[in-house]
Amino acid sequence: MPSPAPEPEGAAELRAEVEQALEEYLLRRREDAAAIGPVFAEAVDSLVRFVLSGGKRIRPTFAWWGWRGAGGDPSDPQAPAVLRAISALELIQASALVHDDLMDASATRRGRPTVHVEFAGRHADADWSGPPARFGAAAAILLGDLALTWADDMYHDSGLDAETLLRCRDPWRGMRTEVLGGQYLDVLTQATGDASPGAALRIDRFKTAAYTVERPLHLGAALAGAPERLVAAYRRFGADIGVAFQLRDDLLGVYGDPEVTGKPAGDDLREGKRTLLVALALERAAEGPARDAITDALGDPDLDPAAVERLRDLFTDLGAVQAVEQRIAALTGAALDALTAADIAEPAATALQELAVRATRRHR
Repeated sequence: MPSPAPEPEGAAELRAEVEQALEEYLLRRREDAAAIGPVFAEAVDSLVRFVLSGGKRIRPTFAWWGWRGAGGDPSDPQAPAVLRAISALELIQASALVHDDLMDASATRRGRPTVHVEFAGRHADADWSGPPARFGAAAAILLGDLALTWADDMYHDSGLDAETLLRCRDPWRGMRTEVLGGQYLDVLTQATGDASPGAALRIDRFKTAAYTVERPLHLGAALAGAPERLVAAYRRFGADIGVAFQLRDDLLGVYGDPEVTGKPAGDDLREGKRTLLVALALERAAEGPARDAITDALGDPDLDPAAVERLRDLFTDLGAVQAVEQRIAALTGAALDALTAADIAEPAATALQELAVRATRRHR
């Protein structure tokens, strides 16, 4: 994997401010949960830990620099409201991750048990009635829904004026629909076995790119009242970088170091994910033993490390890894071209270029 690019100046400070905004909001909402009952408050504590225990805060970061690039000023009295509004993106992310882990039957996230596994364990340890897995699934669905609900609450209660909220309606609404639509496409392709490159890229476009980069940038532009031409440039940049981001994630899912990624290597293969890496490998394998080896392994929950290693070698030998790397490079180049052609204020223009490179050269 390529070496990671440096972070933009002030990245750590921005992450800390997002963390603080999330912590303050979630602690207030925990009081609402406690009013319902202490057992619900304990469940909410698990969600709070999940939100605050890690994450790169990519979505608020792109939204912030989208706002800055469209003329947003951090010394403006509205800046704290902007920060609270974009921090709500992390609750959409939390909802997506909790539900995604359940649908994929993932055991770990960021080196810890996933939410459904944690609650199944609570059920088993307490010797409650019914299947522990069903309880874990129910808790994950409810807590994921709660995160999505609170994202909307946090955004609308951020302190933005009514005119700004109206201006931002399209990116906020579009983003939430697109991520759920992309998630459905992902589930559907696993069920139907559609392993075409086109299907994989469409999932990447809507499940990841839209709500990771494109719509956060669109939201940042709308917060600043940016002209349509800048919005269009942001969206072109965001769509390409977002897909490149997911393609890097696909490679990390197979080739990444579990100590760094927080997830076992090969989980995407065990889950039967039809990623572009898999699609290109199948396409190049045509008919024969190589194709049979890939199709037999996909979706096998008992795939052992030795089998994963054999598939790694096979993907490399077929040229699929190189092809994905080339696609990442091409998408990154096209995205940076769109950025360069746009009228973006500094230091945001430089920060967005650095974020683009960092997002596609990461190790986790």
